[in-house]
Amino acid sequence: MMRIALFLLTNLAVVLVAGIVLNLLGVKSYLSQSGIQYGSLLVFCFIFGMTGAIISLLISKWMAKRSMGVYVIEQPRNAEEKWLVDTVAELAHKAGIGMPEVGVFPSDQSNAFATGWNKNNALVAVSAGMLRRFNKEEVKAVLGHEVGHVANGDMITLTLIQGVVNTFVMFFARIIGYAVDSFLRRDEESSGPGFGFYIATFVAEMILGILASMIVAWFSRRREYRADHAGATLASRFGMIGALQRLMAEQGQPVQMPAEMTAFGIRNGGNSIAHLFATHPPLEERIRALQSQQ
Repeated sequence: MMRIALFLLTNLAVVLVAGIVLNLLGVKSYLSQSGIQYGSLLVFCFIFGMTGAIISLLISKWMAKRSMGVYVIEQPRNAEEKWLVDTVAELAHKAGIGMPEVGVFPSDQSNAFATGWNKNNALVAVSAGMLRRFNKEEVKAVLGHEVGHVANGDMITLTLIQGVVNTFVMFFARIIGYAVDSFLRRDEESSGPGFGFYIATFVAEMILGILASMIVAWFSRRREYRADHAGATLASRFGMIGALQRLMAEQGQPVQMPAEMTAFGIRNGGNSIAHLFATHPPLEERIRALQSQQ
């Protein structure tokens, strides 16, 4: 229920902010009696596409804490929490970023994630299950992987890519919708779009959205190799390999994270056609990449 409420609030914020920006810029309707105004359409799609991605980034920490039930360690209550905070502080110093917030989320699955719009004010969280099953060298490597995401600016990069992709999906879907509607109503004299425009636009957005998600997933997989390298460099290559090998033993378990958070986790992946939509490369490939490093 909480995730549904957060999703609805986020989309409401997108509509409100995008509407205000469009009004301030004086952007008029992109449809007129003479046809599509491509300049207005592009601005409309860019504002909505980027607004959604940017708002999601700005509230990513807030969303993660609530959707994942993250307990943020402000004052360590025991030796394990103190070790976690001290380890992240060490890794952040090596990576040249500000100290992130450190948290633990209640999941029996071994996982971790990092998020936040500012590399000097991020959040790094690890699951309770990972802390129970992984040794300290492996947990440190995973934390190094997540700190690497923050230091590399992966959250911002992926947000910009998502915003640009959203823009072009909306842009071309409306052009396709208008073309289909014009063809269906070519013998009518009424002006303005008909139901064909909205139906065709919706279908085109679904199809183009699927193709676009493959592009975003490809970029996401590339950044995972960089984050693995960061975990190996900041912590330990053998620890990073060991952590990925442990994850392989749990590979059959479903990912217990909201869809919007899986791209920022340590585990995910797939084979065959599913691989095209996976935000993470197969664990076997990640291990081979680390083993080939000198």
